[in-house]
Amino acid sequence: MAPVDPQAASPLLDDPDPPIPDRSQVLVVGAGPAGSACAFWLAQAGWQVTVVERKRFPRAKTCGDGLTPRSVRQLADMGLEGALDGAHRYRGLRACAYGLELELPWPSHPTFPSEGYVVTRYDLDRLVAERARQAGATVLQGTEALEPVLADGQQPAEAGARTLPRCRALRVRRAATGETATIGFDYLVLAEGANARVARALGAQRERRWPLGLALRGYYRSPAHDEPFIESHLDIRDASGAVVPGYGWIFPLGDGRVNVGVGLLSAEGRWRGVNTTRLLDAFLAQAPARWQLSPDAALGQATGGKLPMGLSIAPRVGPNVLLAGDAMGAINPFNGEGIAYGYETGRLAAAVVAEALAGAGEAALASYEDRLQAAYGHYYRVARDFVRLISHPRAMQVCVRTGMHSRPLMAALLRVMANLLRPDRLGAGEATYAVAAALAAVGPGS
Repeated sequence: MAPVDPQAASPLLDDPDPPIPDRSQVLVVGAGPAGSACAFWLAQAGWQVTVVERKRFPRAKTCGDGLTPRSVRQLADMGLEGALDGAHRYRGLRACAYGLELELPWPSHPTFPSEGYVVTRYDLDRLVAERARQAGATVLQGTEALEPVLADGQQPAEAGARTLPRCRALRVRRAATGETATIGFDYLVLAEGANARVARALGAQRERRWPLGLALRGYYRSPAHDEPFIESHLDIRDASGAVVPGYGWIFPLGDGRVNVGVGLLSAEGRWRGVNTTRLLDAFLAQAPARWQLSPDAALGQATGGKLPMGLSIAPRVGPNVLLAGDAMGAINPFNGEGIAYGYETGRLAAAVVAEALAGAGEAALASYEDRLQAAYGHYYRVARDFVRLISHPRAMQVCVRTGMHSRPLMAALLRVMANLLRPDRLGAGEATYAVAAALAAVGPGS
């Protein structure tokens, strides 16, 4: 598979908009990580794919912009590894808490590389959507998904339902002209992000007992913009000095900027009432002096959003409908990472839809939930219980203080939290996960 030249002209930016088709074998809503990955793999296999994207590229997205080894692997598989050559490469994570710092390189793994990159979604999403277009997908930018058209006799899923209804079409509107149209399809993949309007219209709902993250990030000038480690602060405090259940991050972009943010990973609404803007200001004031961060170094207004995680949105499948990425809450509860899981679940959705198109039909889609559970179910259950634990400030302080005094333990935790456990041998990371899983098994139901 030939790599993409990142300097090449992009028809997504330069060419006239393609006409809205009356029908497509597969219709994908959303051209973020999950949608573009799904479209690429289906188009690469020769299927007819149309992608509906509300915004126009390039467009900004609220995100930490960090690509972990899992993301890098997926991009390489799509032939995009060369497009990362100009991006800032980093070696691992610098964990900071209670006056201590530990630099933890990415662990070795038989499947994933030992490097990551920091790339803004402004640049990254355009690259992947363009890759899908190069593979043969039709990408409709500036085209909003309005509402699904259900098959005769179908109704939106009720609370507790296991499947979504069958759909036969989607109504869309082109922003530039106001043109509306209805696109028919054989299969619909909803990769529309955390807001997931179409998925909600079909009856998909978030399990409110499970963790929901909240994040705010901005870009800042910094002389340390080319640091070789991304930085995570595990003891963020509010303006009064009280530790809150979450973390702060500083991700160097290598171009004079750093991405700075705060994330609250909490269960049972314990962060309700926390003002994230004030929390970000407090984090800037507490950040290490080497970054030289302050409100005066800001390069625009910080933006934020909610992070559904741990496969918290369901149902995720219907007779001819699948959810992928943030639309089904695929974010990793351990660390708030969503890009890699967007690529991975988009690819998994593509494999299931391709099998359906090849003749397996609804039976292929019926297997989607089992495949998701096999890939993420146990790991995400452990992660959800971990978030429930650290939602208690005292428990979080004990865990962090203990870990920061042990490099081997923190290195093992990095392998667990980044989902880089090795399938071929039992090491410290795998043993740490086994202990966490055992604790989760006797903990409260999740």
